[in-house]
Amino acid sequence: MRLYLDGHTERYALEQLQMALFPGEPMEYTETPFEGDGAISTLRREHGVLLARAVICKDGRTVTGEQTLPEAEETVSTRRRTLQQSYYKAAIQLLDAPPPWGALAGVRPTKLTTRCLMHGGTAADCDALMRDVYYVQPERRRLCIDASLATVEAASLLRPRDLSLYIGIPFCPTRCFYCSFVSQSIEKQAHLLEPFLQSLLVEIETVGQLLAQSGWTVRTVYMGGGTPTTLSAEQLSRLLAAISSHVDLSQCLEYTVEGGRPDTLDREKLDVLRSGGVDRISINPQTMQDAVLQRMGRRHTAADVVAAYKDAVAAGFTAINMDLIAGLPGDSPAGFADSLSRCLALDPSNLTVHTLAIKRSSDLHLDRTGLLPTEDVAAMLETAETALRGGGYAPYYLYRQKYMSGSFENVGWSKAGSACLYNIYMMEELHSILSLGGGGVSKINLPGGKLERLSNPKYPREYLERLNDTLDAHRTFFRMLNETEGSI
Repeated sequence: MRLYLDGHTERYALEQLQMALFPGEPMEYTETPFEGDGAISTLRREHGVLLARAVICKDGRTVTGEQTLPEAEETVSTRRRTLQQSYYKAAIQLLDAPPPWGALAGVRPTKLTTRCLMHGGTAADCDALMRDVYYVQPERRRLCIDASLATVEAASLLRPRDLSLYIGIPFCPTRCFYCSFVSQSIEKQAHLLEPFLQSLLVEIETVGQLLAQSGWTVRTVYMGGGTPTTLSAEQLSRLLAAISSHVDLSQCLEYTVEGGRPDTLDREKLDVLRSGGVDRISINPQTMQDAVLQRMGRRHTAADVVAAYKDAVAAGFTAINMDLIAGLPGDSPAGFADSLSRCLALDPSNLTVHTLAIKRSSDLHLDRTGLLPTEDVAAMLETAETALRGGGYAPYYLYRQKYMSGSFENVGWSKAGSACLYNIYMMEELHSILSLGGGGVSKINLPGGKLERLSNPKYPREYLERLNDTLDAHRTFFRMLNETEGSI
């Protein structure tokens, strides 16, 4: 669908909303007027008022939406919101049903409700904001508010000079069909794993020195990827030993490792993780339907998931997360309900329900055979929410992604007292994140709510070649941190 702007330059805000509301339509921005199908967003100023107007032509129909804003209330954010509201008011006339997230196009809708609560608002105030300003549907408003209540609680545990530590291991046993993460198949890049680890150990030692000199404190540790447990038990032991030797974890509230793929886990690795100080682990089936697992390139079965979970419990883990994906090709609402039931029977402390996102760098982007209709994905998410709330779980973090089935969301659910703090701190950008390893992105919280990002090299070979650049980036990170004087 074409998009033309008249009287303003807020292209990104309108593009994102257009893609969210019309996900099946190719996006085409044009700088010249046109006739026929497409959208025109206009902004005019008259008598102290901003008038935003959207005209959308599609399939022989032409619809219009308008929204006003007093110039005295204009900021960058209110202007963008006004333009999006006018577009939404036009688009809703062409849609079969109101979209779950209304006029919201951003990936972190909880930031709105969290900000409201942290500025003295109530849950009722949050609900009114999401309903009246952004037209969000009731079920999503409730998810947002519940997640923000967990965020406020997690934020109360932070101190001015706290940060979180992320360690990226960009290797997996195989690449999943839907995956867009930066990871290398161990089948193709096994020879790089040990050199990568050696460089990572150097990076950990350097960062440990910088942390000790700076006076900043590690509050949570999260090891992701890729699949960190692609490393052998001996390699994991060396990695954990280096972390404990060089990084002061005495103030750390949680230490998480993504086991992720059950085909990378065994009792020896789990014992190494637990004895190395790790107290949270993810064992992520994505589905418990063997045919769907095979189709997605996962070389394990549902039985392997159960075995890995029981091994983790035997190793002493009590905080265990499981992931499921709603909308996988070849799955069905009944199959998803069965997967959910089988996971809940294991009684995990956390269960994250993802909605399938079709990422451009995934194999799924090229082969969309068997994608489920929006109504099936909606049914899966509804089943999950009903079962999880009924089982004593509550939402604790939430985010959206581009190209997501039905424009829905990913939600982390946890039992009381079991929320993964790192997920909250990272997603809500509550404090600075220091990232090590491959593909990690360090985020520095600057005064005024601004963020500075410093990226590590994405791929193992690039990481090895640019280790000195990465170490220099960490020195820059701490210099900038100290200049903030602990601002959050």
